[in-house]
This record gives sequence, structure tokens and C-alpha cells, in this order.
Amino acid sequence: MYWFKKEQFHTYEETQRGVFGLFDTPREILEAAEKTKQKNYEGFDCFTPFPVHGLDDAMGLPRSGIPWISFFMGLFGCTMGFLFPYLVHAHDWQINFSGKAFNAWPAYVPVIFEMTVFMAGMSGAFALFYLIKVKGDRKPLHPDVTTHRFALWIPASSPNYKEDEVVNHLKSLGAKDITVLK
Repeated sequence: MYWFKKEQFHTYEETQRGVFGLFDTPREILEAAEKTKQKNYEGFDCFTPFPVHGLDDAMGLPRSGIPWISFFMGLFGCTMGFLFPYLVHAHDWQINFSGKAFNAWPAYVPVIFEMTVFMAGMSGAFALFYLIKVKGDRKPLHPDVTTHRFALWIPASSPNYKEDEVVNHLKSLGAKDITVLK
């Protein structure tokens, strides 16, 4: 089971063709995303200079599976953080230190904590990079998107993409600057 649809991903060349419109406020990009979702455009994306709360819901994106991956790998790290010192002290090297029990678990707490955090954090990062298929050759659509403007991108790979209709749709949403990339 995947947390994403494989058919959502396209080649680099396919993702570079389409239309994007620029908006000035977070409210405008939220409304534009909702209306674009209602028009049944697929694969569209929003680019913002800072996180806009509610944009995922407006775009109709499913919840990410990364928290589940991090949770289960954190449990795995917690288990390994306990089992490794326990098996070493209780079974492999049974040395009696000042009459302590072979299973002196309070001494394992720092190892358990560090292994839990390490496994959860690293697996979350690797899962993120794997699921979004990071490529270093992508460039921003417009220089203003990284500073103060918001962009709505509708790729040419969308099933019901017609360039004239997309441009008219973005104009009706109030986009300030509409650019067609071919």
C-alpha cells in the first residue's frame, strides 16, 4: 500500500510545461486552490514563501504517511535501545558491579531515548526524501514566489488541461501575473 499514487509523478520535462498564476495574499491562494480542486484539475501545486495553514485541505491532499513511519521506527529504536544493553549485561558479559542486578534498566534510559529519537528522526527524513523523489535540478517558477508572492501551478499533464481554459480559470481567480511555460 502506498500513501501516494504512482501515476501522480511525471517526468521532469512534463512538470516544466503548464500555466502558473501569482497571487498576493495567503487568503487568495487558499481560495484559488479550493476552486481549482472543484474544477477537477489534477496534479496542481501551490508554491508559497511560508507555510499557509489549511492549504493541504484546500488542495485535497491526503494525510502523509511519514508520521506513521516515524512512529514505528521510533518503537523499533526504543526496543533496540532496551534489548542491546540488556542482552549485553544479562547474557553476554555477566559482570556483577557492586551487587547490581543484571537487568539494571534505569541505566539504559539514555540509550533508549537516544535510539528512539535517532530512528524516528532519520526514518522520517529518509521517508520524506523517498516519497517526494527529491531532484536537485528543479528551479523556482518565478523569483517572487520565494519572497512575497504565492503561485498556483497547473501542469500540462493534468487530464483535463486546455491552455486557454486554464488561463481563463486563473484570470477568474484573480491571478496578478499569469505565465504559460511550454
